[in-house]
Amino acid sequence: MAAARRPLLTATAAGTLLAALWFVPSANATDESAGAPGARSRQATAAEDTATGPRLADTGAGVDTTPYLIGGTAFLGIGAAFVTYSVRRADTLSA
Repeated sequence: MAAARRPLLTATAAGTLLAALWFVPSANATDESAGAPGARSRQATAAEDTATGPRLADTGAGVDTTPYLIGGTAFLGIGAAFVTYSVRRADTLSA
């Protein structure tokens, strides 16, 4: 009976992941302040870009990436543990 539920569980997990990814914001590089008072015009910005080259996004000097590194390492470790567990379980069941 458990083997019959496995595809349903996999499909549910995949559907949940896709639903969660639906709400991840996209990173569109648009100028949202074009209509704001005192904002530079697009022509002035384009002229400056051709003179000085393309400008990269300003991420700030004090961005702390430590939580991202710790979280990424933790998820990588959990994934490796799941793979190791699955391989060992498959070897035990087939022997």
